[in-house]
Amino acid sequence: MNKQLEKVKQNQESERRKRIAEEKHKEWVEKKREEERRERKRKMSKEMVEKATRELEKMQLQEKAEIKYKEWLKKKRAEEAEKKKKEKEKEKEREAELQEKRIRSEKIFKEWLQNSRNKPQPALNGYGFPHGTSTGLYIEYT
Repeated sequence: MNKQLEKVKQNQESERRKRIAEEKHKEWVEKKREEERRERKRKMSKEMVEKATRELEKMQLQEKAEIKYKEWLKKKRAEEAEKKKKEKEKEKEREAELQEKRIRSEKIFKEWLQNSRNKPQPALNGYGFPHGTSTGLYIEYT
């Protein structure tokens, strides 16, 4: 009877140890799962932060590019306006020069016209010979 009691006690002790081991194993598994879940959550959070940071950097870069483009466009338009202004000024200068030249030409023409009225008329056939032939003695030199 003692042996049987001893055996029953051993069985009960064995069952108790088994149950404790199973409970500890369950706790360990639960703890492990919780740890893994927290780790996944942490990784996801970290990835989301990194993604948000990348998006923010991308937006900032895009804004900088847009600002630079606007500045470049403004500068280009200012250069074009300056170029057109200079071309207009050159055109005005050319017009002024042409006008001045016309006025000078007209003045010179009027002076010439005035002077030409006062000049004596040249001989019709030139060289002082009437009808283009010599009158009088003709000597040939040899």
